Amino acid sequence: MKQLLILSGKGGTGKTTVASAFIKLAEAKAYADCDVDAPNLHLIMKHKSDVRKTDYTGLPKAVIDPGLCRSCGICMTNCRFDAIQYSKKSGYSVDLYACEGCSVCEALCPAQAISMNSIAAGELKLYKNDSIFSTAQLKMGSGTSGKLVTEVKNQLKEESEGIDLSIIDGSPGIGCPVIASLSGVDMVLIVAEPSISGISDMERIINTADKFQVKTAVCINKYNTNLLNSDKIIRYCQKHNIPYSGRIPYDKKAIKAINNGLSIVEIDCSSGEAVKSVYRNTMDLLYDLNVRS
Repeated sequence: MKQLLILSGKGGTGKTTVASAFIKLAEAKAYADCDVDAPNLHLIMKHKSDVRKTDYTGLPKAVIDPGLCRSCGICMTNCRFDAIQYSKKSGYSVDLYACEGCSVCEALCPAQAISMNSIAAGELKLYKNDSIFSTAQLKMGSGTSGKLVTEVKNQLKEESEGIDLSIIDGSPGIGCPVIASLSGVDMVLIVAEPSISGISDMERIINTADKFQVKTAVCINKYNTNLLNSDKIIRYCQKHNIPYSGRIPYDKKAIKAINNGLSIVEIDCSSGEAVKSVYRNTMDLLYDLNVRS
């Protein structure tokens, strides 16, 4: 199965807009949203089937048994994350948002009043009817987003036997979720924005993908908001031998489509027509065909 990952160096470039359009154009039978901190692909890719939900447990967290606790304070003194609190009313307790699961407090507690318990850090979701959609939602304060992304991808792979293409909507940035998304994919399409920060972050994500030796291409979204910077992106691609898949204009109709829960290829608009060309060029690259001009 070919895996196409769609990324952006920063948020707000239109990555999910492009991903949803590609899914519609490919009539993809398998796709995923790996932006587990703020997933929103499901808002466009509506599924009528029941969703299968599974708790995802991250790092274990410390829990203090008040019946065994002697209030010696050793745990609080030795917690480098300041996750253990004390009050006269309730005694010692653990702030689960601050606890990093290092288990030092458990090891040092003379009363064996502290245990490390598995806590739900997020929720995996799987929609399965005429297509497979894997996604997840990380809970507030949880720091295991990369591992949860891996679970999203594993779930997609397990359920997609016999399917020849999957499209993955990744996370912005270059952190753990992106690194986990990059693992094992066949190609990355980077959606770039023609702004100073957009170009800088595009370069960062290109360098990140390069370290994983993944085939990479670039397209420009909202290119007509700054033609000079759009030209800079094209020249950067030419200089570094990075395939350029095309450009998509800023389009007020696209905003209306997304706000109505539609992909830009489901309405008559200039951005929808442009993304079709970007899609064809990207598919040619993915399957090692000649890229159209």
